Amino acid sequence: MEQLWEAAEFVRKLQTRMRFGKLSRAPLRLLRLEVRGDRAECEWMARPPDPWDADLVPSIGERNASLQALEDSLAVRNLLFSAIPGVSTAVFRVYRQADDGDAELIITGTMDRREQVADHIPSLAMREKLCGFRFWLDDGVLGTLQPEGYAMSP
Repeated sequence: MEQLWEAAEFVRKLQTRMRFGKLSRAPLRLLRLEVRGDRAECEWMARPPDPWDADLVPSIGERNASLQALEDSLAVRNLLFSAIPGVSTAVFRVYRQADDGDAELIITGTMDRREQVADHIPSLAMREKLCGFRFWLDDGVLGTLQPEGYAMSP
């Protein structure tokens, strides 16, 4: 029952703290949270480019949305590990809405609570990589990754 309360606390904090981003005013949309013992899986939809970026060159809006998705992934990781102390390992998947309406996997990673985030490194992308996130950046825009298996291993 305690894990249920902790998961609910995580969702509440996610809704309040992640309501707005620095580069996009859209809320973060949680798709799935599964907690099983000391493992968790968390999936969400990345924020779309901000409507204020619509009058700019499209690549600027895409770069801002990509940077926002990278910042959000570290914030969600930290939030999950602080809200659910019993979780020692977590799998994260971040999707973005494609033009055809499908979801594209753009960031993924499996992390251990004991691994520290290197906050002193100025490059956000390098911090993400050192933390265990996998993604592909092309001129500052997140590319699509191949989805891996979705089932949580026993």
